[in-house]
Amino acid sequence: MNYEHLLVSFDGLITTVTLNRPEKRNALAMDVMLELTRALREVAQSDALGVILAANGPVFSAGHNFGNLAGATLVQARELFGVCTEMMDTIQAMPQPVIAKVHALATAAGCQLVASCDLAIAADTASFAIPGGKAGLFCHTPLVAVARNVGRKRALEMALTGDAIDAATAAEWGLINRAVPADQLDAAVLDLISRATRGSALSKAMGKQGFYQQVDMTQAQAYKFAVELMASAAMTPDAQEGIKAFLEKRHAQYTQGPSII
Repeated sequence: MNYEHLLVSFDGLITTVTLNRPEKRNALAMDVMLELTRALREVAQSDALGVILAANGPVFSAGHNFGNLAGATLVQARELFGVCTEMMDTIQAMPQPVIAKVHALATAAGCQLVASCDLAIAADTASFAIPGGKAGLFCHTPLVAVARNVGRKRALEMALTGDAIDAATAAEWGLINRAVPADQLDAAVLDLISRATRGSALSKAMGKQGFYQQVDMTQAQAYKFAVELMASAAMTPDAQEGIKAFLEKRHAQYTQGPSII
């Protein structure tokens, strides 16, 4: 497919989707969000085992395009934030692990985009902010995703102050998996997504979906859900192949995904 604001590239079974509107600081304008959602859904239906979400230019993403909100009606504003939520949900609904490769500032909905990915690695030159607390429009929707990564006190510090945190702090707080020197970013992202996609792709997809369904449940609800899910998963051909391969001390041959010991 051809895209106006994105680049989509393939390296084996890893697909990279790159925001490519550097002159607009990769702002998440309505057309960009619709295009990104469409691209992610197409990748979700492909043979890709993993997805890297990257960006070109001096900023990873500056968040929403205020041009879409200036003079907007309530109906139009609801539509805009609804499209944004659908885009974030699409990332977590995909069967493939999605990793954000963050080389620079990710702010407001751009920070939300990072927080919505399954994994994230940032260069030590990157920073993160939900800056509405310093201005006139609080970052209500970005705070949903950020709080689910860093917890209440740290999320509210980011939201109320609007101050940016550096990549090392983002890693310490759990917004990203780790921060690395900028010249090591590509290698670190490829290493993590390669490790996150080995084994059975079917098992991985079930695991990702199960995680997002149980993570906000009570412990009792989560265990009830996970017991049923794991019991059902144990019946799949890939699970039985993995068990037999372990017992027989041989390499597993999965129906989907690469073979591992």
